Amino acid sequence: MQAVVQTIRDLVEIPSPTGFTVHALTYVENRFKEEGITYKKLEKGALLAMLPGKSSRIRLLTAHVDTLGAMVKEILPTGRLSLSQLGGYAWTAIEGENCLVHKMDGQTVSGTIVFHHSSVHTSRVTNTEERSATNIEVRLDIRSTTAEETRVAGIEVGDIVTFDPRFVHTETGFVKSRHLDDKASVALLLELVKKWKTLTLPHPVHILISNYEEVGFGGNAGFSEDVAEYIAVDMGALGEGQHSDEYTVSICAKDGSGPYDLALRHQFTRLAQQHTIPYKVDIYPYYSSDASAAVHAGHDVRHGLLGPGIESSHSYERTHETSLQATYDLLDVFVKEPMNDENTL
Repeated sequence: MQAVVQTIRDLVEIPSPTGFTVHALTYVENRFKEEGITYKKLEKGALLAMLPGKSSRIRLLTAHVDTLGAMVKEILPTGRLSLSQLGGYAWTAIEGENCLVHKMDGQTVSGTIVFHHSSVHTSRVTNTEERSATNIEVRLDIRSTTAEETRVAGIEVGDIVTFDPRFVHTETGFVKSRHLDDKASVALLLELVKKWKTLTLPHPVHILISNYEEVGFGGNAGFSEDVAEYIAVDMGALGEGQHSDEYTVSICAKDGSGPYDLALRHQFTRLAQQHTIPYKVDIYPYYSSDASAAVHAGHDVRHGLLGPGIESSHSYERTHETSLQATYDLLDVFVKEPMNDENTL
């Protein structure tokens, strides 16, 4: 898993919130070029890689390179910035985080995301006031005490704000970072294509690296009408009442968008059992994926969802090498299998 972990690190250290994914997509594109993988760019900026197979019916796997982030909503009279979220998260999940403001000229200004009344020595509400868009600010690392001074530095409304991922790989096998959702899955697919390109696959495998998943419309267009199976490779959701963990591959039975294809789910679980791959089947109550977005867009596909278990999603996230390995192994055996209607479950 060392190659996968290194690729995760490469990816999370490239800022790519929704709407600002060009640099991460360039990294993925260069990886496809290095491996001699046929691919094309879609109009929304996503990448679609294509591996040949014996059948005309295509199996599509997708993972998204876009992450959470923010935009400058307002330059405050104090010279600080208020934010508009890119993607959905709790304001408490970014409080205290270092960040970069990406200016129109391509340069960046560093800062820290803070609560307006951040000092306990000067305010009684520091520990009690609910965090919201009205009181979370960016404290810039420039000398500015007015909106005019901040604008002179080249910062303007609409500039992208990205969060420090703080990647850590522990000796005990944990991977800790922001944006493991879904760059862990992108890394898995980038490592797997090295192997799959040498095989004669039962079906063509197309790999869609999408870039608008966090806002609901990443992988809903741009793929062939011959796609019969659409598999989102995305994080398993951990928490109270959940079955998933950080040590297995999570197979989703249902999320907030509804149930996933039952035959596909049974195929995933059967393959995991046959190959002794640790797995958990789970339901994610507040979740949707690019696979569900494709179905909602009207595509006639069987859709599925699996991925590594990610703790503290949309915050400072964590997974383990064993979960990455289990996801890698299940995807690897899955693409070598005929489709469900050509196979006995």
